[in-house]
Amino acid sequence: MSLVSGDYRPWDYDILVKVLIIGDSGVGKSCLLVRYSDDDFFESHLTTIGVDFKIKTQTLPDNRVAKIQLWDTAGQERFNSIVSGYYRSSNGIMIVFDLTDEQSFRNVSKWLDQIKKHGDPSGPMVLVGNKADLTSKRVIDSQLGKELAKNLGIEYIETSAKSSQGVEQAFDKMLQAVVKAQNYIESGPKKDDRYSNSSSSLVVQGPKTPSGSTCNC
Repeated sequence: MSLVSGDYRPWDYDILVKVLIIGDSGVGKSCLLVRYSDDDFFESHLTTIGVDFKIKTQTLPDNRVAKIQLWDTAGQERFNSIVSGYYRSSNGIMIVFDLTDEQSFRNVSKWLDQIKKHGDPSGPMVLVGNKADLTSKRVIDSQLGKELAKNLGIEYIETSAKSSQGVEQAFDKMLQAVVKAQNYIESGPKKDDRYSNSSSSLVVQGPKTPSGSTCNC
């Protein structure tokens, strides 16, 4: 399924998708987020404190517009209590590890435990091996990532936030997984439900670009 990027239009959307990005500190979650949302990259990036937030819109093949809320989480354990609530409200989870860091790959199981503890372990997930551009430092073979993803029953993709390799495709896979799981419900909830934080409903229908309205996102 080919997805087309679009500019952020706060009221002009049909589907609301909430994606949580998790993984060890330093694997490049924030860089992936910035590359995807702003098409930019910074060699040095401050460690995320708690949760960072971005919004992106994508147009689906049927011309529906998906508004994607992207939640970039801190990888350090001391922020677990802050992040835990976001698991429950997400529609999909992206698990990121560093292809040059074996421990970050081993710790994928730790993040899966967090999903089981705080979220829905049967929900849509995508496994991402980041820093694919650092070929000389790579310690995790592609086959290992593919096998782990296959065992989990989820998609696997390798990315480079620096070169942008695979980044768009990774988030496309995430959106596809959410849309497939939710079956993107044709009939939307009532007007006021566009403010809901519930993760049980994917579609948010509301009047597009209403006069005199402001966005509280």
